[in-house]
Amino acid sequence: MALARYKSIVDDFALRIGNGSLRPGTQLPTLRKLMQQQGIALATASRVYAELEARGLVACEMGRGTFVRDTTLPRGLGLEQQTLQAGSIDLVFNYPTLPGQDELLREGLRSMASSGDLDALLHSAPQGGRMHERHTMARHLRNRGLRVPAEQVLIVNGAQQGLAISVLGLLMPGDILVMDAVSFPGMKILAQQARLDVEALPLHDDKLDLTALAALCRRRPVRAVYVMPSMHNPMGSVMSDAERKKLAQLAARYRFLIIEDAAYAFLAEPAPRPVFTYAPAQTVYVSGLSKSVASGLRIGMVVAPPALIPALETAIRVSSGNTPSLMVSLACQWIEAGVVDKLEVQKRKDARQRQRLARRILQGCHIRAHPSSYYLWLTLADGMRADQIAAALAQQGVMVSTADAFAAGTSAPQALRLALGSISMEALANALHKVQRLCCL
Repeated sequence: MALARYKSIVDDFALRIGNGSLRPGTQLPTLRKLMQQQGIALATASRVYAELEARGLVACEMGRGTFVRDTTLPRGLGLEQQTLQAGSIDLVFNYPTLPGQDELLREGLRSMASSGDLDALLHSAPQGGRMHERHTMARHLRNRGLRVPAEQVLIVNGAQQGLAISVLGLLMPGDILVMDAVSFPGMKILAQQARLDVEALPLHDDKLDLTALAALCRRRPVRAVYVMPSMHNPMGSVMSDAERKKLAQLAARYRFLIIEDAAYAFLAEPAPRPVFTYAPAQTVYVSGLSKSVASGLRIGMVVAPPALIPALETAIRVSSGNTPSLMVSLACQWIEAGVVDKLEVQKRKDARQRQRLARRILQGCHIRAHPSSYYLWLTLADGMRADQIAAALAQQGVMVSTADAFAAGTSAPQALRLALGSISMEALANALHKVQRLCCL
């Protein structure tokens, strides 16, 4: 009987949300009031709202209540969903490219076709790449302030796989992983899939709260800390040298692993030294060429202390086997020819231009971003709901991400994350004007 009662309440709410009698943004009764209205126990009332949230019909916000979602909005406009509405303007994903990159690819492929040992590219590479390719990647990483031997560099299929092998190879289900309450969706999903115990810390000045981290370490055995010290995604913040040193000191004191995500670090120039340089025995550094060169060039780099390399190589072996030889060869060719360095300089300039455009158009909005970042964080005014704004923009052909995709904690702020790098400047200006009319007072 209890099961039938629970299902009937869920179905009734779902029906009213579906037919529009409960409109998007409507606040549902508190758990106590639902108990009184329906004559049910607290456990049943909690289960009703949990089921509605799992179906994507409501959003449960800590300290505020439970609200009806706009079901016309595509869910998970972050890493969870890799599709966009046809013909829409994309402010969800960052695939920054510059004019002329297609010609660079033609030239690169022609050069490879005329090279001597093409047969080698038809064969599988060792896990982590061939040693001469790892030497090339190690030289490239000097641009990021890293000077490590090639033996400590592993080549992977993009930075996302770099994070994945760090979790798969070095962490166990139940391990405590610390990350920011607002953080990269890809790591949040990895942690969920690996059944890690995630501790989400509120941001301090848009960065990892080191005081809160120290307090947590005194209470619980933290196994790893995920951090984006150079160009936090989505906030755009950059940790100072003093903050990086303090993080390294905490890692030494409490013996936790640092997973340093540097996917966007090339945009912060000059950037402080990587955290890896302060804690080289306890840090895994992850970077890639998807943002600095092209998203189709799925080449990532993982730098780790020698003791962790075997476990990471095993994780590569069981996940992807190896990295495509053809792509690695092209990436190494572009690194050695200075093409990657040139693209990084040009993309920093491009990102600054887009940020200036965004700040000019979004006057009156509360935005946070680095001056050379390819994204920005837009906090909505009191009373505005991110899902409603995103749905309204979708109807106008502009797709944006709500904070839901980036929320590692129990609740998401009312905010939007706008990606600026995937479309032309003209299309970007058009989309930002639509955002401004809806969001800026």
